[in-house]
Amino acid sequence: MRLIIGIVVVFASVLGGYMALGGHLEVLFQPFEYVIILGAAIGAFIIGNSGAVLKGTMGTFGTLFKGPKYNKAAYIELLGMQFTLYKLVQSKGILALEQHIENPHESTLFNRFPKFAANHHAVEFVCDYLRMVTLGANNVHEIEALMDEELETHHQEQHRLVNAMQSLADGTPALGIVAAVLGVIKTMGSIAEPPEVLGHMIGGALVGTFFGVFVAYGFFGPFAQSLRNSYEAESKYFLSLKAGLLAHISGQVPVMAVEFARKALLSEDRPTFAEIDESTSNLQAST
Repeated sequence: MRLIIGIVVVFASVLGGYMALGGHLEVLFQPFEYVIILGAAIGAFIIGNSGAVLKGTMGTFGTLFKGPKYNKAAYIELLGMQFTLYKLVQSKGILALEQHIENPHESTLFNRFPKFAANHHAVEFVCDYLRMVTLGANNVHEIEALMDEELETHHQEQHRLVNAMQSLADGTPALGIVAAVLGVIKTMGSIAEPPEVLGHMIGGALVGTFFGVFVAYGFFGPFAQSLRNSYEAESKYFLSLKAGLLAHISGQVPVMAVEFARKALLSEDRPTFAEIDESTSNLQAST
């Protein structure tokens, strides 16, 4: 919804202001200028990115329209899941985790937290490191270094998608100039035409410059920033998981491990200690 509102505001402001100044919309209808700009942009995009990035970019449109899926409710659920997990280990021992981490899709524990359970990468992250613990890994610093490496790799994969979108924003103004120059070249071939005809042709050529700048700063640039924001929110989700897991592995009791995880979140979305205390109390009461 936020994305749609933004698109409507951009179009309404630019085209509405143009019409208010007495401009005619039909002058902006220059389909071949748009073909030159967008076609060249897509071609350059294909040249400059790998197959994995091209495939991943198609999936980013869902992220753009849905927006960040991580909010306070998602973080409360995440912290509640961690508390339940660590409480299970405290009461029944580390081997009680095996049935959950080996078959996470059938885990009654994970399925109590649907947003977390639907996040394949988050489930895999938790299961992989808890499996290492059940196999005897207990060096917190080594596990932390491995977590950092994995999260950095995941961040790089996401950053490639942001860079790909940003490259469209950076390139389309120049491609708009290319279209405008081609329009001027075409106009120069008709230099014998009357001034009103030449004026119309020059105006059509300048539409290329307008369109290149318009889509770059009105859409592609904001799209890249929106993706960046969504991925940063996801990064905090995983940093919270990392903080909680490391605190648990180092021997912290469940309440303290969850507090470590809570502190890793941005203040704008971070649940209060009282909210988490109420949530975990409800979880204990329902167990």
